[in-house]
Amino acid sequence: MMKYFPLLLLFFLAVGGGLQAKTGEETITKGKYTLTFVNQDPELDEQVKEGLIKTFFKVYPKMSKAFNKDATKKVTVTIDTAYNGVAYAHDGKITIASKWLDKKPGDLDVITHEGMHLIQAYPDGAGPGWLTEGIADYVRYAYGVDNEGAGWSLPDVAPEHSYENSYRITARFLLWITQAYDKRFVKEMDKHMRSKTYSDSLWKQYTGLTLDELWETYSNNPVVKN
Repeated sequence: MMKYFPLLLLFFLAVGGGLQAKTGEETITKGKYTLTFVNQDPELDEQVKEGLIKTFFKVYPKMSKAFNKDATKKVTVTIDTAYNGVAYAHDGKITIASKWLDKKPGDLDVITHEGMHLIQAYPDGAGPGWLTEGIADYVRYAYGVDNEGAGWSLPDVAPEHSYENSYRITARFLLWITQAYDKRFVKEMDKHMRSKTYSDSLWKQYTGLTLDELWETYSNNPVVKN
């Protein structure tokens, strides 16, 4: 899934030619989508900024078309110097920690994961949080522009794993289900979460097995096609 522009990003970083991005606000519109990029970090590399913007416009429209055509088309991304986590998204806004980008400048697809949260737009009480994050990481796997360059991948299953571990562990489980049972499974579960019609019975409805039975079957033969 690696594309050319992330390779160029890594090249510029390697040769030390990265200019620092200006702080402040910039608004970019492409077609139906508008991105407002707010940079609080005077040390942010210009190539990282441009990489994030390109990634957004490459993946967000595709994800919206595939999962939720009614998702917001106006998004604000803030590079936050005070935030000590990685990133979060809510109500049309994505916040990314400048410290994280300083540590992982190749992690452009953080915006893919967080952008999917805006597309999910699940109401309170929609369903389990582990499924919300698992779907977002499944989508990062499927739509990400340079997961390999970020050192990001779906982990092999381990005895201590559970579907409730969330994120990449749940994402790989979902990938396995789409390959073994129903290729539209994730899209269907996403719809149920957004319409607040999720229930544990859906796993059996779409696959013939309960959630726990699926996990046991997966654990015994967790082969997926990459």
